[in-house]
Amino acid sequence: MSRFNFGSVLFLILVWLGFAGNAFSAGLNFAGVPLSPGATVTANVPLSDVEKSYVAEGGNAVPPYTVAMLAVPPGFDPKKTWPVLVAFSSSDHEHQNRDDLRAHYRRIALAEGWVVLAGDGLAPAPRLDSSGWRAGHTLAALDALNRSFPGSTKWPVACAGQSGGAKRASYLAPLLALRGYRMAGIFLTGINQERITDGYHRFNPGSSFLRTPIFLSSGVNDLVATIEQQVAVKDSMQRTGFTNIRHETHLYGHSMSRTHVQEALRWFRRGS
Repeated sequence: MSRFNFGSVLFLILVWLGFAGNAFSAGLNFAGVPLSPGATVTANVPLSDVEKSYVAEGGNAVPPYTVAMLAVPPGFDPKKTWPVLVAFSSSDHEHQNRDDLRAHYRRIALAEGWVVLAGDGLAPAPRLDSSGWRAGHTLAALDALNRSFPGSTKWPVACAGQSGGAKRASYLAPLLALRGYRMAGIFLTGINQERITDGYHRFNPGSSFLRTPIFLSSGVNDLVATIEQQVAVKDSMQRTGFTNIRHETHLYGHSMSRTHVQEALRWFRRGS
């Protein structure tokens, strides 16, 4: 009889633990969409009036909502502090930010304990895929993150982009800083035109932004963004006053070095 009772008690404990775990997962959501640790979800989130004004740049029609994609690492607990990587993509082939989130950053970032976020408009592509279009949707995604997890307003944020996405990441990072986000770093690869100076002067986030860590990843065989062009990007940043630039090269062409993504995220996290 005692053996039976012990087994029954053990069974009830296991059932209770399973229920508690399920209850915790059931209570975790992003913009109303259920979210489990280690998962990637997409939610439709509203745009503020300011975000709508950015999106409308160049005569774009304002969509009814932003499509926000969020990926969180295993063990994600919103009561803790998590660094957030915001992905930006090039306009080539109508790529969206969430396409690069999945292709380039998600696996590495989640393994390194980062949350990954992207905001996009609806298909088809807008009349003008401008920096304003990307800015409005990205800010709406960040607003959704902050509403879902109030403590996330204090989480460190980094921007990342390849090629045209690198131009966008560098140009819009000062805007995120101006909006009060704690910038942990900027990862740029395959960039052939320096844009962060324009963003810095337009949004004016303050001189402390000049100390933001910038990881510049260059392919020595890149024919789209040559090594000479990428060195020129670094030199231009330094003339503007950016003081914390790390420039690394890889042996590929116009492509992403996953090793550099990992190194950048670890570097950003140490400084945040």
